[in-house]
Amino acid sequence: MRRSDREIKNRDEILQVMRKCDVCRLALNDSDYPYILPLNFGMEVKNDQIILYFHGALEGKKYELIARDNRASFEMDCSHRLVTDSSNKSCTMEYESVIGRGIIELVPDDKKYDALCVLMKHYHKEDFPFNPAVIPKTIVFQLVVEQITGKRRMKRK
Repeated sequence: MRRSDREIKNRDEILQVMRKCDVCRLALNDSDYPYILPLNFGMEVKNDQIILYFHGALEGKKYELIARDNRASFEMDCSHRLVTDSSNKSCTMEYESVIGRGIIELVPDDKKYDALCVLMKHYHKEDFPFNPAVIPKTIVFQLVVEQITGKRRMKRK
């Protein structure tokens, strides 16, 4: 990381940033160019291992790419605020971000409900019941995080 002064080194702080984010961008390997898509996600930590959960329709390009190469990178960011300084005619952006990489795996049918509950909890802090009839019509996949970094840019008040 070029700007080590902005690096978030504490893992718990990185997890706090991830909990604030509402979109995770997943980058998959395509033949000529990376394929990136924004997704809703859920997150849990099991035995110190970060796992991100995603869901989608039963078919699509992302599944074809995952079947060919299940390595992926991800990015999420939040706390955006434009900061302007009229005295020296400058501006900057405040943000918090997390990037990482890992391996994608399909969640087996018997584990989909639990994974979808984790995903729902990310957006609804209280228990939010969802219709289990959607489960057979939904693919759930997870990214097991292998490497992660966090970065923060906040102007001092």
